[in-house]
Amino acid sequence: MKDSTNEGQLTAILGWSLPAIEAVDKLNRPFVVVGPPDFQGFADENDINFIPWDFDRLNEGSDELYERLRDMDTKVAVPIYEETVEWAGALNARLFDDPRAFNRSLLLRDKGLMKRKAQMAGIRVGVFEEAHSKDDIHRFLKRVNDALIKIDGDLNDPIHIKPLNKAGTVGHMMIRDAADIDKMGEAEFPYLMESHLDGQEFSCEAFIHNGKIKFLNITEYVKLGHSNFVPASPTLEEWRPQIENQIQKLVDSFEIKYGVIHPEYFISHDGTINFGEVAARVPGGHIFDLIEKAYGFNAFQAQILCSDPDTTEEELDEFFPEEVTSAKGYAGSLMVYPRVRLVEKLDVPEELKNDPYFDKHDLFIPVTSKVAERVGFGNHYGTIFFFGEDSDRMKELLEQYENYDFYN
Repeated sequence: MKDSTNEGQLTAILGWSLPAIEAVDKLNRPFVVVGPPDFQGFADENDINFIPWDFDRLNEGSDELYERLRDMDTKVAVPIYEETVEWAGALNARLFDDPRAFNRSLLLRDKGLMKRKAQMAGIRVGVFEEAHSKDDIHRFLKRVNDALIKIDGDLNDPIHIKPLNKAGTVGHMMIRDAADIDKMGEAEFPYLMESHLDGQEFSCEAFIHNGKIKFLNITEYVKLGHSNFVPASPTLEEWRPQIENQIQKLVDSFEIKYGVIHPEYFISHDGTINFGEVAARVPGGHIFDLIEKAYGFNAFQAQILCSDPDTTEEELDEFFPEEVTSAKGYAGSLMVYPRVRLVEKLDVPEELKNDPYFDKHDLFIPVTSKVAERVGFGNHYGTIFFFGEDSDRMKELLEQYENYDFYN
């Protein structure tokens, strides 16, 4: 690792991510990493400019982080994971002398706020409310199904509940009847409650600079939280103009100026697009890895370049390839979760390893045989990566091995 304290304004990476650290280092930009204190030793051993910080700590001493970064001549803060988004907003509000930057970051953290803002901007969303108790969830489930003119004997349409400020699918539950609510146990109120949206779910990774989309990737979900591929299939990509229009509308209404956003949408067969939610950090599902495999550019570097107001249009035009047409193939990932409570062995079939679409895997046998409790989609036991020229074959493989028992 080179000396990251050379002269020039620093880029602050908020959160610990080796790929992000390597990416900014290869850009030859001076940087500092702000991360959990546990990484201090690794940072020291590898000459990484590092500030230990507990992002869960909010108190009167929180100004200390800004003061330290200001004294180091920091230019911009780049959030890597969900819990650092509002920290980046607060820091950039002062670094850029733009007070609204913090308020904009809150829109990207609070699922209730973002839904209301989207609705006010005329963006299509489902029915939603906030829940502060189980009684609120019971009432919302009833009201949604009453509105759908359900009668006795009909199956309920499900509703979805999610903690207001957790990343992605963490804490996400589907509720079909009162029994599901009663089984919730210790709940993390308040929740966002929303009606079920039909259609194909997908995400976008939009790299934004000066309020404009500089590169738009569409990621096709095969099964949410399990498998996806980049770029999307021709069937989904044919809706790209409408999708891009919706994202620019989101960017304009949320006043997003710089960085990367990761919105999720649902699209019906007639092209109706419903907004799900949006994040402003590195997406899950190894999507940045898939973008690099398919397109050949480093998405962490793209995020860093787009986060810097001083990056020129010429630099960005040179950095980003053509969307879709320049992709070398389809890159897919399958996240694997054990179906057993105790892991005794790992079984990766020869048929898979010999398939021309198989790229690599990082499946592992855990030190502790007891399988950890699943939290959202963040603690899978490894990933299988695929690469090939046909999106139908990619989807077929992801569906085939989703049901395979890799752990016994």
